[in-house]
Amino acid sequence: MRRIRTKTGVLGAALLTAAPLALVAPSATAATSDTTGNAAATASRPSAVTAPTAEEQRLSQRAPQEILRRSGFAGVAGTFGGGLARVHSYGEAKRYVADAGHGLWRRAVDRVQGRGPQGGDLSRDDDRPLYWARLGMTKALREWKPQFRLTDTRRNALLGALERGSRGQDSIDLPGGGHARNRVLRVVVTGFDPFQLDADARRSNPSGAAALALDGTTVRTSSGRLARVETAVFPVRWADFAAGTVERTLLPHFRRGPRQVDLFTTISQGRPGQFDLERTNGAWRGGYPDNARESRTETVPVPKGVPTVRPQPQWTTTTLPYARLASAGTGPFPVRDNTAVTEIPAGGGAPVERPDGPTPGSTARAGGGGDYLSNEIGYRATLLRDALKLKVPGGHLHTPVLKFGAGNTDPATGEVTDPDFVRNRTAITKQVRSILTAALSVAPVMMEK
Repeated sequence: MRRIRTKTGVLGAALLTAAPLALVAPSATAATSDTTGNAAATASRPSAVTAPTAEEQRLSQRAPQEILRRSGFAGVAGTFGGGLARVHSYGEAKRYVADAGHGLWRRAVDRVQGRGPQGGDLSRDDDRPLYWARLGMTKALREWKPQFRLTDTRRNALLGALERGSRGQDSIDLPGGGHARNRVLRVVVTGFDPFQLDADARRSNPSGAAALALDGTTVRTSSGRLARVETAVFPVRWADFAAGTVERTLLPHFRRGPRQVDLFTTISQGRPGQFDLERTNGAWRGGYPDNARESRTETVPVPKGVPTVRPQPQWTTTTLPYARLASAGTGPFPVRDNTAVTEIPAGGGAPVERPDGPTPGSTARAGGGGDYLSNEIGYRATLLRDALKLKVPGGHLHTPVLKFGAGNTDPATGEVTDPDFVRNRTAITKQVRSILTAALSVAPVMMEK
C-alpha cells in the first residue's frame, strides 16, 4: 500500500468445517518460530496471558463484528478456542494450530472463489472476513491457559504458525516438471491486509481480495500457455517485515529448482483511480504507523541468514514488462509506468523528488511506491531476486484505492458495504488478473530461460 500522506486431527477438521518456515520471529503481534522444542525453550519461563494487541482490540468495534456475522465467520474464533481447550500437550497444540491456520486460509479462498456456502449476505469477493477471523483466533491463542506448561517461546511459535498458515504463506504449491517451452508456468502473487483501520475499521484491501481470488487458479496467456497462480497475504506491520516474513515466504520459490517461479508480483493498494507499476523501489522506511500503531524510520533492514546483495543497494528495479503493460488495455483503470522517486542526491542535502528515477550515488527516501510497506515488499522481493540471480519478470503493482459509495463515507454511521464498494473491488480484482495474464503473455523470452 502507498503511504497516504493525508485428537488433534478431529479438532482441526471441526474448524475447517466451521471455518510451517524457519527465520526469526515476526514480533509480539505475529510471533516467533520455534520448532526445535530444545532445552532452551523448555527452560524459558511459563507463558502468561498477554493483553490483546492493537489489532485485536479493534475486534470489539461494530464494523468488524458485522463483517464476521454477515460472512459466516463469526464463530471461527469460538470454535478455535473450544478446540484449544481440548488440547493436552504442546505436540497436539502444534498440529492443531497449524491445521486451523491452513483451514482458515482455505475457507477464505473457497468463499471468495464461490465454493461452499456464502455464509451470509456479504459479497463473496470480500477479503475482510479472513482478516478479522484471524485476529479472533490469535486473541484466543494469546489468552489460552492450557493445563500443561507453555513457555513464551512456544506460545509465540504457535502464533507464528497460525499467522503463516492463515495467510497462505507456507502452502504455496507450484507445479514442477515439463519442458521449458510447454510446461505450466509458475506465478506467485502477494497481497496485504486492510490498513488505516483506526480511521475506518470498515476498510478492505483490494490486493488481499485479489490474492484470495487468484490462489490456486490457472490463467491462459495469449499464446495459449497455462500458468498456475499461487498467492499469500502479508500483515501491515513493520516488525514482521524486519524479521523476514517476506523472504521466508518467497525464498523457497525463488531458489533454482524444478518449481522455481517464472513470474512474481507483489501487490498493494495505491492511489485513486489508477494502477501503478512501480519502476523503482527504495531502501527507506518512512515511519508511517502500521496496524500495530508502531512506526519505523530507518534503512530497510535485511534479516540475517537470507541471500542478499552486498553492499545493500539503495534502489532495486522492476523486471515486469512495464511499458507493454501500460499500453495493454487491461481494464477500466489506466495502468501507469511510475518512474518517480524521492532521493538525497550524492553528496548530501535535502530530499529531492525525481520524476524520472534515481540519480547515481543517491540515497533513497521513497521509491515509486512511497516509503511504506508496499515499497518495502517490492524492495525485498526484488532484492531477493537479484541476490539469487533470478531472471524472471517481477516487481510491484499498486491497485486503485477502494472507496465506499458517495453516500457511505462516514465510518461512524456508514454501512460496512455498498454496491459501489463491491463493484469497484470486483473490477480491481478482474483487472489484476488481466494485468497478470498480459505480463505472462508479453515476457516469453525471460520466462523460458
